[in-house]
Amino acid sequence: MDARSSTFETLSKRIEARTARAGIIGLGYVGLPLAMAVARSGFAVTGFDIDPKKVVALDACRSYIDAVTDEALTAEIEAGRFSSTTDFASLADCDVIVICVPTPLTKHRDPDLSFVEATSRSIAAHLRSGQLIVLESTTYPGTTDDIVKVILEETGLKSGSDFFVGFSPEREDPGNQHYHTATIPKVVAGDGKEALSLMKSFYGTAVSTVVPVSSNATAEAVKLTENIFRSVNIALVNELKTVYAAMGIDIWEVIDAAKTKPFGYMPFYPGPGLGGHCIPIDPFYLTWKSREYELPTRFIELAGEINSAMPRYVVGKLAEALDIRAGKALSRSRVLVLGLAYKKNVADIRESPSLRLIEIIEERGGRAAYHDPFVAEIPPTREYQALKGRKSIDLTPEAIAEYDAVLIATDHDVIDYAALSKSAKLIVDTRNVLSRLGLSADHVIKA
Repeated sequence: MDARSSTFETLSKRIEARTARAGIIGLGYVGLPLAMAVARSGFAVTGFDIDPKKVVALDACRSYIDAVTDEALTAEIEAGRFSSTTDFASLADCDVIVICVPTPLTKHRDPDLSFVEATSRSIAAHLRSGQLIVLESTTYPGTTDDIVKVILEETGLKSGSDFFVGFSPEREDPGNQHYHTATIPKVVAGDGKEALSLMKSFYGTAVSTVVPVSSNATAEAVKLTENIFRSVNIALVNELKTVYAAMGIDIWEVIDAAKTKPFGYMPFYPGPGLGGHCIPIDPFYLTWKSREYELPTRFIELAGEINSAMPRYVVGKLAEALDIRAGKALSRSRVLVLGLAYKKNVADIRESPSLRLIEIIEERGGRAAYHDPFVAEIPPTREYQALKGRKSIDLTPEAIAEYDAVLIATDHDVIDYAALSKSAKLIVDTRNVLSRLGLSADHVIKA
């Protein structure tokens, strides 16, 4: 048996026997749930993060991710299957290393791979023969092979013989009660047949279904395609909303009727804009990469323009409603934004359109406050530093009555919408929640 085969066989046997140690870098919405799933499958897992506050919380068995309960975290720690650290030197002890770090956009909508590159260099500093390195962060096709692998090979070790490289796109959906990390099918790919075999073996122990594809670039394209599909279709219904509203047609009624067709139609719903880490960002990774091939991405860019314009459209409808219904200018009004999270029933405010709504309201001279049962205080963000530290108000009838309008941006289930409707002077509903609950009234405007 040559050295290459020996390295592969040794790692393969360790994964199969679950004696391999897994290292998960980045203990956020993707990394921590993955770490728990891998630990539950029998592997010893070390979690790595640059934020010492996360490690302190985890050491105390306190989860900061909704998808991971304190009880689940405690069980894996007490079983000796999970620990966390800020010391990246411990990467040398890991047989499988999974990168789950952010891939944001720059202010010019170009990919920011600084976290991926810095993490790859941290791994390279401790790289040894017999390791599988996996990227899960969403990115453009070619990143794993052209950036991660290249950085690792600067050590003199070679992919496919000394170590192995793969890509598996994360598919987390915060707040989803039906699917979690272990039950969502996992697309996997590798740099060569040995790497793919290791990817199938490793992920096959932790998730119910593994979907192998032919190359890392293909797997990277899968994730982009999933989110581009959603972005384009959401943009379509957002545009239809504005057109139908001008015609006096309710887009929500149209969608409800259209979805009764048992074939050829899939419902998507409009909103005040796009939020979350994926849909507002991922499509532009392909837009950027396509420039290398001198090919336009018209649908993607148009969808981005439409979705990005929604917060300003909603505030325009709010100003119009205040003028017509209350005889008051937005610049002299107090507005309560209901819901800061980007989707209902979670605390995730990444790229939330609510932040932009507050900003636009105040740009136009209005005064804005917010209520969110899941977000007590606005944390630091890259784009909305001026909003940092603002606190959620108590949603009492007396407090609601002090505002000229309530703008429903996120339709959390725990809100008492009947009480809200009774206390509010004017409601602008971007989620159709009041109509769905049979609470339509003259002072409720859809936007």
